[in-house]
Amino acid sequence: MLTNYIKIALKVLGRRKFFTFISLFGISLTLVVLMVATAVLDNVFAPRAPESKFGRVLGVYRLGMHGPHFNSTGNPGYRFIKEYVLGLPGAEATSVFTSQSMLAIYHEGRKIDTHLRRTDGAYWTILDFDFVEGGPFTEADNENANFVAVITDDMRTKLYGRGVPALGKTFEADGQRFRVVGVVKAVPLIRESGFSEIWAPIRTLKTREYERQWMGSFRGIVLARSESDFPALRREFQRRTSTFVFDDPKTFNRLEAGLDTPFESVARGMLGNQVKGNRALILRSILFAAALLFMLLPTMNLVSINLSRIMERASEIGVRKAFGASSRTLVGQFVVENIVLTVIGGLIGFALSWAFLAALSRAELIPYAIFDVNVRIFLYGLALAVFFGLVSGVYPAWRMSRIQAVNALRGGAL
Repeated sequence: MLTNYIKIALKVLGRRKFFTFISLFGISLTLVVLMVATAVLDNVFAPRAPESKFGRVLGVYRLGMHGPHFNSTGNPGYRFIKEYVLGLPGAEATSVFTSQSMLAIYHEGRKIDTHLRRTDGAYWTILDFDFVEGGPFTEADNENANFVAVITDDMRTKLYGRGVPALGKTFEADGQRFRVVGVVKAVPLIRESGFSEIWAPIRTLKTREYERQWMGSFRGIVLARSESDFPALRREFQRRTSTFVFDDPKTFNRLEAGLDTPFESVARGMLGNQVKGNRALILRSILFAAALLFMLLPTMNLVSINLSRIMERASEIGVRKAFGASSRTLVGQFVVENIVLTVIGGLIGFALSWAFLAALSRAELIPYAIFDVNVRIFLYGLALAVFFGLVSGVYPAWRMSRIQAVNALRGGAL
């Protein structure tokens, strides 16, 4: 039965080529926009190297201090991460590192614009970089303030030339001379915790002032043994921070800090830094509502086209009804026909999305980012296509099922 419905659907689509083209164009264009947006969000937030373990990582990315007259929100400082995040009970590992900073370095008379991040040794156990030379520096290197560094393969090329080994070589950055101990594959700019082009130990900073700052330019991350440990880790973190003592209670007397996933951190940055309230759920709801609204217009257009197409087949419907076809059978047939149409549009949209994302990657608008359409994105797109088919096909099919056989045979409608 289903095979016959699909064969009929393909015949019907070839009967009115212009309407079919308009329908496929609307479906594929809508799905291209939605799939490209989904693919970009997937590349930003889904666990990917070197953040492959981030499905079970929580972080302190934002810190708010509030008082009667003053409010301050930004990145936490080293002191806060050290006292309230590092060594959190129940965690597999914890790490502290700086935000990546831009700087210009001069090497053999050439200016090179780059990014530098300073980390502890545990950073390299939580993030899984792909080393092409050497390895990471250790916590001992950090404690001893050894001037060692890990660089990307692209930075290696900029410093020493294409294909030239960098291990053991030196370069100057931020007025300090570092020795290369490892080279990793370049990391996309959109990987918030993993991106940089140069990594060096925290204690190579020129001053120890950062050790006394509650707020600054640091982040702290916690690797859980499994995602099921998130609630316990958050409770322990809140228990710890509940005893926070302000340096000057007259200036600040309330703390806002939470252990967040990267998406939760973005949501709190966009919708308010309050820990209470599920900001991530609100942001997901907003994105979902925006996607539905974006789909509404093409869906309504597709409903109108399908309604016209079905009413043109009134005589066919009348014959089917006269020979005993039930309304349920006819509705099933026309819904299947519409799903076939939208799946074809979805496949076209998938191909166009793949081409667009490949072009976006080649354009290098976002450094080192490679956008792709993986299996998860394909399933999202397929679900959207089926949703299109059901929503835009059910009402026309229901209208069709109510046509009286006699009126249908005469070419009439309801």
